[in-house]
Amino acid sequence: MATALVIGGARGIGLAISQRLSRDGFQVTATSRKETPETASLPFEKLYFDVTDREGARAALRQRYGENGVPDVVVYNSGIIKDGLFALMNGEAWDSVLTTNLDGFYNCVQPLILGMLSRRAGRVIAVSSASGQAGQAGQVNYSASKAGLIGAVKALAREVGRRGILVNAVAPGVIETAMTATLPKDQVLPMIPLRRYGTVEEVASAVSFLAGPESTYITGQVLAVNGGLVI
Repeated sequence: MATALVIGGARGIGLAISQRLSRDGFQVTATSRKETPETASLPFEKLYFDVTDREGARAALRQRYGENGVPDVVVYNSGIIKDGLFALMNGEAWDSVLTTNLDGFYNCVQPLILGMLSRRAGRVIAVSSASGQAGQAGQVNYSASKAGLIGAVKALAREVGRRGILVNAVAPGVIETAMTATLPKDQVLPMIPLRRYGTVEEVASAVSFLAGPESTYITGQVLAVNGGLVI
């Protein structure tokens, strides 16, 4: 059975991705920072660690996969927001968002790349954002982190493509989650040509496509799931 590791796969978009890949036939391992009653009840294998803890992440992955074992697909979905005007943004708001959203990609994905290179197969999918494609006022830290993921995906795709490893990104727009619950819909919807928020299932479907057998000639790309917000 093919295996999938979903970093940040226990809630929101990540949970929808875990559920979809499980339905696709993957043996899913979903990670979360800590165990809660909600995560404990999920029907997947769970792995608990903080993506900002480099050594802790490596140790957890080594415990799960061994020294040379790797999943067939790794999805990096961990991310936080701490919005605010750049002129007033404190260092903690900058550091915590960049450390989680971008450094976490290195901490969780880099330890798996050598194993994928040795096996000459693998998929890496990063969940970026429309904010990383076009920028968003009030989200300089978040936009920088998500744009960084896109750059990392494109560069890594060039490095590992000759070994059969596909590296892509999915860039959601405004998706119905707890993270977007406080947004003023009357102001946001006019900016979206489809005039609605996306669903977590629609993002998960894009990840499913990139993880599946019909995307074998796609690498280094950004699949936007945004209702036309960024064109």
